[in-house]
Amino acid sequence: MRKRILVTPLNWGLGHATRCIPIVYALLEHGFTPIIASDGAALNLLKKEFPKLTFDELPPYNVTYAKKAHLFKWKLLKDSPKLLNAINEERRVTALLIEKHNIDGIVSDNRLGVNSKKVPSVFITHQLNVLSGNTTWLSTKIHQKVIDKFDECWVPDNENSPNLSGKLGHAENTRLPVRYIGPLSRFEKCDIPIAYDIMVLLSGPEPQRSLLEEKLLKDLKEFKGSVLFVKGKVEEEVVVTKSGNLTIYNYMRGKALEEAINASQFILSRSGYTTVMDLAKIGKKAFFIPTPGQFEQEYLATMLDHLHLVPTCSQDDFKIELLNVVEEYDGLSIECTPPDYNALFSLFQRE
Repeated sequence: MRKRILVTPLNWGLGHATRCIPIVYALLEHGFTPIIASDGAALNLLKKEFPKLTFDELPPYNVTYAKKAHLFKWKLLKDSPKLLNAINEERRVTALLIEKHNIDGIVSDNRLGVNSKKVPSVFITHQLNVLSGNTTWLSTKIHQKVIDKFDECWVPDNENSPNLSGKLGHAENTRLPVRYIGPLSRFEKCDIPIAYDIMVLLSGPEPQRSLLEEKLLKDLKEFKGSVLFVKGKVEEEVVVTKSGNLTIYNYMRGKALEEAINASQFILSRSGYTTVMDLAKIGKKAFFIPTPGQFEQEYLATMLDHLHLVPTCSQDDFKIELLNVVEEYDGLSIECTPPDYNALFSLFQRE
């Protein structure tokens, strides 16, 4: 009997789902049967990537970002009762899914309630430290308490320098069962001609995704070069429109997206960690606009700017002229040694 592994990415933007794609392929290659459970756009994306697999639905967290950056933390606090209810429901549904699909192990990418004492459970995160301003100590303590309920924590980064997550993924004096598995990306670097001067790659929760989309569509009309604009809205069909120098996609499937990134001079995007890993794997230059008020993205963007790898600015301060500095930066590149899946998956082979 092939062992069945429940893979459950968080539906918070598309990054958690896309970085689970190489995990799912690796499970298949190593003789496991992945069962995927999530909700919303993350679930839809993985259904398109793995149409032959079995899928199930988990309760949505239904947490949205504030429109004003300074209200971000307070909006999350306001939504926390709703989030806690969703996590409790998630625990209940997880127990049902284990019985329904005869599950032998769990890989949870930031789904806080998807673990079990009945089967080996893994938590994937790049945030051992959760930045939240003057409450960082509290948010980190709460998150590490959640992680400690899992058998292992896989951090998709290098343990030592050079690494991509900085202090987010590297906690001091922790007793957590951490394994550094190396950066995760579904993409490969390809030697193909440059077709676009800029590729805009959007994702993330609303309303900030739409606010940045609206701003960039307006601002980029003044840009003289060719622009590929990917909205990051996973819908039933891929829709392509043209407007002047802009070629606009609602979303792109995996292989097409890989080719588009390779064929673009540089990338304009949020500084989400999965995007950072993908661009580092391909070796791309970029310009980052972190989600307003999201401490993690602001930290990553600032860190990479200080390292002279990727320039950044706030959403309110963005102007087309700022893109002129991209060529002065080194761009993202890191050695990505493939994870040792034999060692990682040995957790699920125990009797």
